[in-house]
Amino acid sequence: MNVIHHIAIICSDKDSALDFYVKKLGFEIIRENYRPERDDWKIDLRLNGETEIELFIMKGHPQRPSPESYGLRHLAFKVEDFDLAVKELEAKGIACEPIRLDTFTGGRATFFRDPDGLPLEIHE
Repeated sequence: MNVIHHIAIICSDKDSALDFYVKKLGFEIIRENYRPERDDWKIDLRLNGETEIELFIMKGHPQRPSPESYGLRHLAFKVEDFDLAVKELEAKGIACEPIRLDTFTGGRATFFRDPDGLPLEIHE
């Protein structure tokens, strides 16, 4: 394995997911496909020409019980200017948790959530 190809996220609402990931976080839409056989949307996004996320917009799926459940815990994004990134998120109405210091790397980090409650992190 060389690199991660993409990360898939199940979302409950197309408009709020696109507003969050595209308008607020800056992902670009690569492909947007409605799948009538599943009555859902599969939307491929890209950030900075590299990182890809697949959004699956699906109705009626169960809520995630906890970020501490087995499986994906959170997604983390590396930022060049940590203070600016926090200010930009908060200016867009995205609440960030108190800033923490990563005891292993020494870098600062904070968490925020997507519209369905998926924990996301920015890390310097």
